[in-house]
Amino acid sequence: GEKNVLIYDLGGGTFDVSLLTIEDGIFEVKATAGDTHLGGEDFDNRILDFCMQDFKRKNRGHSIEGNQRAMRRLRTQCERAKRTLSSSTQATIEIDSLYEGIDYSCTLSRARFEELNMDYFRNTMGPVEKVLKDSGIDKKSVNEVVLVGGSTRIPKVQSMIKEFFNGKEPAKSINPDEAVAYGAA
Repeated sequence: GEKNVLIYDLGGGTFDVSLLTIEDGIFEVKATAGDTHLGGEDFDNRILDFCMQDFKRKNRGHSIEGNQRAMRRLRTQCERAKRTLSSSTQATIEIDSLYEGIDYSCTLSRARFEELNMDYFRNTMGPVEKVLKDSGIDKKSVNEVVLVGGSTRIPKVQSMIKEFFNGKEPAKSINPDEAVAYGAA
């Protein structure tokens, strides 16, 4: 029979949602939506801003903002922390001599990370609702939800989708080609 598959693709810089119907191995894209300016980099930036403020507070108003090397080093650690928080409930950012010989360290909890990015996470649900509306398929009729893209490893993203689809466990496939094949299976 026919299967309705929703693909939720949250990558580094863009976000796409597609609703496909699959019958006898034939795909039909019913609707697509998304945000070309939303992705993992935005989550990194929120951590970066948080750490910059934190550094300033801990170091009598010193700002690293104009220092490209310090910013680059901090950004790399922020990305790492984000990835760590997908499997751990906290991550530590530690950089020796970040700025003018000052070491920097900060511990970021998963809860704080979620709080920093909650508006972004919530914003991804709009396009999900839109593809359902545009395709005339209600969420109870979606047979399969497939998560694609590194940012879908974020537990809060997974739990929001699961909640939206009334407890249905999304399938995880990090690779888009695999996702389509998975939906077809």
